[in-house]
Amino acid sequence: MTQTAAIFGPAALEVTAWERGFFRDADPWGFILFARNIDTPDQLRRLTGDLRDVLGRAAPILIDQEGGRVQRMRSPLWRDYLPALDQMARASDPLRAQWLRYRLIARDLLSVGIDVNCAPLADVAEDATHPFLQNRLYGWDVPTVVAAARACADGLLAGGVLPVLKHIPGHGRAQADSHLALPRVSASVDDLTAHDFAPFAALRDLPLGMTAHIVFDALDPDRPATTSPVMMQVIRDQIGFDGLLMTDDLSMQALAGTVTDRSLAAVGAGCDLILHCNGDAQEMADVAKAAGALSPQAIIRADRALALRKPPEKIDIAALEAEFEALMA
Repeated sequence: MTQTAAIFGPAALEVTAWERGFFRDADPWGFILFARNIDTPDQLRRLTGDLRDVLGRAAPILIDQEGGRVQRMRSPLWRDYLPALDQMARASDPLRAQWLRYRLIARDLLSVGIDVNCAPLADVAEDATHPFLQNRLYGWDVPTVVAAARACADGLLAGGVLPVLKHIPGHGRAQADSHLALPRVSASVDDLTAHDFAPFAALRDLPLGMTAHIVFDALDPDRPATTSPVMMQVIRDQIGFDGLLMTDDLSMQALAGTVTDRSLAAVGAGCDLILHCNGDAQEMADVAKAAGALSPQAIIRADRALALRKPPEKIDIAALEAEFEALMA
C-alpha cells in the first residue's frame, strides 16, 4: 500500500476507534507523540505497539524529548534534564555530557517503543532569540553548536534512535514564537550563509530534518521556508541536506490558510513529509488528502533513514548515569 506523506499525532492515551480505521486507510509514514499520549511506561508501550499493529509494519514513532522545557516524558517516571544551554554551560565536559544525555534519553525512548527523537537543534543562539527557543539551544557560535549537535545525534544513534535535525535552515535569529506568529529575519545572504546555515551544512549527513516556519527576507520575502521553493533549493543545494525533510508542525500559527492550503504549499515547495501534531480528526483527514503519497525521491530518503535504525550498543546504563551526574556536579 502506498504510504501517505504525513506524520500524525494520535489524540489520546489509546488509539481511538476512528483513528484505527483512519490510520489503516491513510497509512501515514509515521506518528508523533505528546504529553497527552503519555501516562506510564506500560501504557506507552501498548500505544506504540497498537499504532504499529494498525499499519502492519514497524512505522517510525517520533517524540520531542530534548530535555529541559521540551520533554514529553517527565519525572517521576523518567529523568528530567536542564535546558540544553544551561547544561552546556554547567558541565565540566560539555560534549561528553551532551552525548550521555542523549544516549540515556535514547534508552528511555526505545524501552517504550519510540525510535525517532526530534533533536538535535542546530540553531545558533542569539541575544535576541525568542525565549521559547533560546535556552533549548546548544551554544552561541557555529563550532560549539555543530559539535554539540553531533554529540546529540551520535548518542541517539548509539541508542537505536534516529535523530531529526532542526530547525532547517536556522531559527536562531527569530524574535517571534512561530507557534503563535510568523517570524521574519532580515539578515543578508552572506550573514545567513556564514552563521545561520553553516551548522546545518556541517550536519547535512543526518538522516531526517525539520523545517523552520520563518521568512528570510533576503531570499524569499513572501513565504516561510516550509512553503518556499526558493528556501527548499537553499536547503537541498546550498546547505546540501538530502535527508528526509518534514515540516515543523503544520498547526503552528506562523503558517497561513487552512491545513489543506498549508499541506499543498509545503509539498509543492519540496517537503517530503507533512507533520501534523494536534490530533484533530478532521484536520488529519484533510492533511492526508492534500499531502498525497510519498514521492519516489522521498521513498528513497525514507528507506535510507530507516536503514539506520540499529539495535542499541550494549552499555552499562548505571555507569553512564553515574558519569553524567559527575560531569554535572
